[in-house]
Amino acid sequence: MRKDTEHWIKHAEEDLEAAKLISQRFPNYSLFHSQQAFEKFLKAFLIEKDVFDPKKHKTHNLKFLIDECSSLDKDFEKLKELNLKIFEKAIEIRYPTEYKVSEKEAEEAIKIAEKVKEFVLKKI
Repeated sequence: MRKDTEHWIKHAEEDLEAAKLISQRFPNYSLFHSQQAFEKFLKAFLIEKDVFDPKKHKTHNLKFLIDECSSLDKDFEKLKELNLKIFEKAIEIRYPTEYKVSEKEAEEAIKIAEKVKEFVLKKI
């Protein structure tokens, strides 16, 4: 595994761990960290395949990143079956908003991010 891929995996794992630690007390931030983990695992795959473009891939759009990964490995299409809708507010909830994430939603997001981790690590 490339050294830069390892760094992205480490950061993704830290985001996932943070999401778990704060899910009950701060579900909004837990959702954000789960989304970040999902995103970073996908970007780690792109880095490992030497196709990561910091300008093109400077995005939080999970569907776009899944498509980018799918162009290299069609198995990534399976990730579209996950509940991606839950992550739609993940970026904007970092700022004052009326949207509130429930503990149940935070836990679901964590489970999804864990599935993505497992999936991507098998591919790298």
